[in-house]
Amino acid sequence: ETDYIIKKKKKKNKTKGTNHFYNSEISEATFFKSSSMAAITDFLPSEYGYVVLVLVFYCFLNLWMGAQVGRARKRYNVPYPTLYAIESENKDAKLFNCVQRGHQNSLEMMPMYFILMILGGMKHPCFCAGLGLLYNVTRFFYFKGYSTGDPMKRLTIGKYGFLGLLGLMICTISFGVSLIRG
Repeated sequence: ETDYIIKKKKKKNKTKGTNHFYNSEISEATFFKSSSMAAITDFLPSEYGYVVLVLVFYCFLNLWMGAQVGRARKRYNVPYPTLYAIESENKDAKLFNCVQRGHQNSLEMMPMYFILMILGGMKHPCFCAGLGLLYNVTRFFYFKGYSTGDPMKRLTIGKYGFLGLLGLMICTISFGVSLIRG
């Protein structure tokens, strides 16, 4: 399927070897009919694929966490649609709730993480992919630590995930500033 999109013809950039749209001067905009994929890849750095792969890895990580919550539901006898177990009704409530909370926190952080990766990666794809990989690994250990039933164990390695998020914020700010400056 094709869409009408704007094709931006660019003057050669003075910076050798770069052709990113945020560095280029646009001399003319014309409409043409093309596949969406071709249009998107024209404007993204070739290394942006690393950003995409790291985001997909995070999706698999979240699917795995969801499966762990499902297993914990069976193990600790917490039926759907109960979100959290009640300690007065279930002796294993804290254990289940820690597994559930570890996954839920990852879901809560996902929108911010994704938008920082997507936007920051447009200017700094390799750096963002590295920071995203750091975040993914720390998120795994955050979940594993939380799942022990001791909430403080989530921070043993998981606390370093915020360094990844901070780095992604800086990359995204850099991208925003470059857009403003033209």
